[in-house]
Amino acid sequence: MRLWTGRRMWLLDAGFGPEASSPFNPDWLIGADEVFITHDHIDHIGGAAHVIRAGLPIACTARTARALPPGARLRLLPEKGETVIDGVTLTTGRNGHALGGVWMHFNLGAEGLFYSGDWSEESTWFAFDPPPAAGTALIDCSYQMETVSQEERRRLLDAALDALEPEVQVLFPVPPSGRAGELALHLLPRGSVTLDDACRDAIAQGLASGGVTKAAAALRPLLDQPFDPAARYLLCDTPNADGGMAWRLVQDWRDSGRLGRRGVVIFTGHMTAHARAVAAHGGQFLRWNVHPPLADQRALLRRIGARRFAPLFCPVPEDYLLESGPDVLLGGKVLL
Repeated sequence: MRLWTGRRMWLLDAGFGPEASSPFNPDWLIGADEVFITHDHIDHIGGAAHVIRAGLPIACTARTARALPPGARLRLLPEKGETVIDGVTLTTGRNGHALGGVWMHFNLGAEGLFYSGDWSEESTWFAFDPPPAAGTALIDCSYQMETVSQEERRRLLDAALDALEPEVQVLFPVPPSGRAGELALHLLPRGSVTLDDACRDAIAQGLASGGVTKAAAALRPLLDQPFDPAARYLLCDTPNADGGMAWRLVQDWRDSGRLGRRGVVIFTGHMTAHARAVAAHGGQFLRWNVHPPLADQRALLRRIGARRFAPLFCPVPEDYLLESGPDVLLGGKVLL
């Protein structure tokens, strides 16, 4: 998204994918003066190499900056606080979705503009800071109008795990700075949980940063344990099992005949073509909410007093107009 401040053109996030057929288009940088990145997931940060080659500054948190390619011109943002850029006050707060991830509020116009990036208020791992009032809101609606709460997602996951034989191992491919921590928290009371190096490092950084909830402290004992390929529950990078330890395990299970029998892969987020192929031979999909269901979309818009909003990252945004007219969420205007 391109945001005109009246003096400068700012690009909000610079990602690609998550499908390989959706690359970052460098033409989006033409005329841009600065790029703002909310968090380090590939569909928000994946085009950063193009930004760096173009010589544009990147505004993001220190945690997000660690995932950037070398050579970036950085403007570091606080995870919770205010920054004045070219006369515009930018307020940031933790987004409940990723380590170092933030939402952004730009003090533009008479009412302000809120950009959520990805966000969630249901996490037991990530902290979420309530944003200030804004007349216009560009919000994450990745789940469109789904109404299933995280509490119900947990129940469905538990039922699926209870249905497996005790000797079956379960691999959860996860983004280390995303679902790894909260899935580990949920699985810990159920049996042995192990983290690959990428997930262990991300969780350690989260605990050290103070950007997570108090409940997250329960994961500290896992940080002293090496990866155990014999554990019941394995949390491994990458989220689509197309690289990292997750892909190595899938290959090992496939070659040994365990895949789909004594080794099951459970995907909990967006599935690329590769992930769908793995699931077809030895896995399943059980969503774990990392984006807001409809009730949380409504609640956020009402809290900040938005009169206009744009539903972002959803396949059919027009549905927000068709549901019951433009007042489907809060009595405001839908921007499409």
